[in-house]
Amino acid sequence: MRTAEEGLRERHKARRRLRILDATRELLREGPDSVISTERIAERAEVSPATVYNLIGPREKIWEALADGFMDELEGRLGALGAGDPREVVRSTVQLFVSDPTVSRRMVRGWEGSGLVLDRSPHTQLRRAMAGARARGLLRDDVDTDALAAVVSASCVGTLHQWVAALINDDRFLARSLFALDVALAAAAADPYRDQLLAPLRTPRDTK
Repeated sequence: MRTAEEGLRERHKARRRLRILDATRELLREGPDSVISTERIAERAEVSPATVYNLIGPREKIWEALADGFMDELEGRLGALGAGDPREVVRSTVQLFVSDPTVSRRMVRGWEGSGLVLDRSPHTQLRRAMAGARARGLLRDDVDTDALAAVVSASCVGTLHQWVAALINDDRFLARSLFALDVALAAAAADPYRDQLLAPLRTPRDTK
């Protein structure tokens, strides 16, 4: 069982880790193309470079730590929504990326595992939302909703990387992500809801 002293030590570590990540985000916002070094982060966070290394790891791990923080924030937002609507899962995810574009873009470009950025969250919530849609009768009973969610997530990752590369703007990032979801829902629609789920695809929209 953890002692009170151990618990206090862990809380101190968590606060310092948060300061380090906040300092990293501040530096990125100040100079989006600047080199982010352990020394600069440590100076801004008012800790030693060794503390940055011990609590986060080498510089390559900074991006992974930022991604973990991003996904924690996303899970909190989706949890507050209840994540029952697949469209709200996708919309909230895109909105979080575009709310801090400089940090989001550097995080995705710098992290070797950026293809997994949507794997933990919102993929879990999207799977649940898809399963919930099937349980409500919106989708056919024979549909593998986990596979459906995986296809949507993969498409959204591709769209994310287009946005990171500035090939598309914020509005098209959202429109293309929602379009991928709408295609999946329409393909799996139960007969009574086919027209309803096909309707978004029949409405002209700018996803180019």
